[in-house]
Amino acid sequence: MTTTTVSATREWLQPSKRPEIIDTLISGVDRYNPSNVGILEDYIYHQTRTNEYDCLANLAILKLYQFNPELYNADVVVNILLKALTATPSPDFNLCMALLSERNPNPNSGEDGDPENDPSTLIPILASLSKLLHECRFPAFWLLYKDETLSHLRENFTVEIIGFEDAIREVVVRAVKSTFTKIGVARLGSYLDLSGDDLGAYIAKVGWNLDENTGTVAIPLNPDNTIQATVVRESLNLQQLVKIISHAQVA
Repeated sequence: MTTTTVSATREWLQPSKRPEIIDTLISGVDRYNPSNVGILEDYIYHQTRTNEYDCLANLAILKLYQFNPELYNADVVVNILLKALTATPSPDFNLCMALLSERNPNPNSGEDGDPENDPSTLIPILASLSKLLHECRFPAFWLLYKDETLSHLRENFTVEIIGFEDAIREVVVRAVKSTFTKIGVARLGSYLDLSGDDLGAYIAKVGWNLDENTGTVAIPLNPDNTIQATVVRESLNLQQLVKIISHAQVA
């Protein structure tokens, strides 16, 4: 396991910016105390406003909803799932979905609530967006995300999440730099949903080089996009070889 992987795992388990009160709450039996749900819900809204992310704290909210359906808050669930999208390809979104009941856990949903914000319609859409990201079908992701029918999702939810679209672009960058050494600028633009000067500025921001003559973007070499030949050497002495042949003959 590389140092980078160890560091990422440690940050996932215990984010450096997690408040002490949240760390204490989700590390013990208090995480199952329904009276603490308000503290955790305030924390997810804090995450949306500060570009922070704490998957374990968000899972604790969904676990409380699972045990106490009357506490269910549709807005909180949608925000949790949207934040989980930005962590792709980590399995955070699927972990969240596993804690959501297949049937609508909100007994009042669909009666007095706004049907456009009803999680019964938003959750399957978010699941589709997650699937597209995991499959690296980035142009299809942006096409669905910016569809007119999802204006309520953008206007009521993602607009409140600081840096949401840039966080999705970081998902794209992680996939591209682990796969390509060169990529066409038009293709990259469709992946990032950027064009013109905005695309050029973003390419410079991530430290890639655009060759305007060839219309290609050079991705710096890294362990993921570099093909390295692996030589496997097996050392067997004569006595070991005789044993192998003897066992084969007996079988």
